[in-house]
Amino acid sequence: MFYSGIIITNYNREQNELVLKKIIDSNINLNISIFYEKEDTYKAIKNLTYNIGNIGLDIHNSNRNKQDAEVAISSFSDAKYIRKEMQINNEELYFLHIYVNIITDKKEEIEYLLNKVEGILQSQGMQTRRAYFREEALFTSCLPLMINREEVKEAAKKNILTSGILATYPFISSSICEENGIYVGKNTYNNSLIFIDRFEEKKYKNANMCVFGTSGAGKSFYIKLNIIRYRLMGIEQYVIDSEREYNKLCNNLDGEILRIGPTADTYINILEIREDSLEEGRGYLATKLSRLIGFFNLVFGEMDEEEKATIEEKLIEMYNKKGITFNDDSLYEYEEKRNKIEKKFKSGKQMPILEDLYNILNEEADTQKFKIKLIPFVKGSLKFFNNYTNIKFNNKLIIADIYDLGEENFKYGMYLFTEIFWDRIKRKRDKKKAIYIDEIWRLIGVTSNKEVASFIYKIFKTIRKYSGSAVAATQDISDLFSLDDGIFGKSILNNSSIKTFFALEEENIKILKEYTNISEKEAIDIKTLKKGECLLIAGDEHILASVESTAIEKEIIE
Repeated sequence: MFYSGIIITNYNREQNELVLKKIIDSNINLNISIFYEKEDTYKAIKNLTYNIGNIGLDIHNSNRNKQDAEVAISSFSDAKYIRKEMQINNEELYFLHIYVNIITDKKEEIEYLLNKVEGILQSQGMQTRRAYFREEALFTSCLPLMINREEVKEAAKKNILTSGILATYPFISSSICEENGIYVGKNTYNNSLIFIDRFEEKKYKNANMCVFGTSGAGKSFYIKLNIIRYRLMGIEQYVIDSEREYNKLCNNLDGEILRIGPTADTYINILEIREDSLEEGRGYLATKLSRLIGFFNLVFGEMDEEEKATIEEKLIEMYNKKGITFNDDSLYEYEEKRNKIEKKFKSGKQMPILEDLYNILNEEADTQKFKIKLIPFVKGSLKFFNNYTNIKFNNKLIIADIYDLGEENFKYGMYLFTEIFWDRIKRKRDKKKAIYIDEIWRLIGVTSNKEVASFIYKIFKTIRKYSGSAVAATQDISDLFSLDDGIFGKSILNNSSIKTFFALEEENIKILKEYTNISEKEAIDIKTLKKGECLLIAGDEHILASVESTAIEKEIIE
């Protein structure tokens, strides 16, 4: 290894920034040593008073040129200021010594790195001197031995008050290394490793995450890395996949793929009430009705209050015909086994299907318009929605493949799986789990409606109570904020402690600036990010990161 040292010999008289931040945040391999030597307050004030008197007399009697007089006057006012701070504000005087030791395994790099560090320091208003013929002394002074060698000590000596010491605070490198976190990548400024545990309750308000980025920026790769790493930790994960890009990953990780569409043989009944669906303060049927109004808003188009009331009335009638009422006991059956009465939740076959609603809507002229819109779901191209649920959840990684539904019908499949996954998430409060909603704008954007968007927002707001994490991903940020003046998109952003922004177009960056607290510099950074690089906001930390994977992970994903 080769090393060379720099002594910092002088500073700006007034410093408003952390003087070492830029070199600490650089990716240069270096050691910094800072010594603070406290002076005797009584002696310091005595010496200052003596010097103030001498300088004052010199100024009074001096016949120097104007430049010399200005230097003397400046020294005089500095000495008076230091004495006042020590006497009135109880500040203390220190001597400050800072050394920078640059280390490399390539001798030819030494000169280049020295010039780079000198340039950074000088841009911060510091004067430097290379440690010629004193390299060993500076190297020793940068080791953790608490030795400030005399050979470099005098060259670095500079007085400083207690308040000025703040500017030399060195522990300012942005890095996250959480004990139970998964590896994300490296800080692009200083190459420090980033480990994030988004389930860390002491640090983060929730475990939710937003991932935004243009096509090809690395958004999907990053989400897949998260899935792989949380799979290894045994965490339940549910993914809604509209582009069929997670199937190979699922197969490589021995997950389970659920597919609905014209050629699939798996079905989910949107009208089924599940035992896990009960929510606090509400009964089974009341909970289900509020969710179904959102779904039928997607099917029938935006309904007014009168139309919603009509549909709710017909839904209640439909459930009553199956013996299901607002009394939760109506969803249970009782049977005697071994002289004991056992309580059992009704099976899926005892639930209504869309055809039951279709028949009820067909009975009256006022509801014919709704019946007509249900025809594709009962007799037409979407009739696979008109079936009893026949899937089982026997895996901790489940991918919901809705690709066969096509662009126009994605929203139905996304809502269907979001609802069933939400019920799964609520089952065990103490078990960690995560739901990934790709292209979430379809559910909270302008093509959706307030009821559906409110349901998605509710998931993001309350999932932490069930030890869960909701992940929103999209490349269409403008669509994300297009419904109801962006209130739902903003709410989901605000309820995500982890935000990951990959490269975005300028138009999307402007929207992002409006709804987040990114700085002007960070907005510029997002625009110029390379593939696989991102701005990572984890709680209060803002870090530019480069996402990294192992060769095996890359092989699994690609």
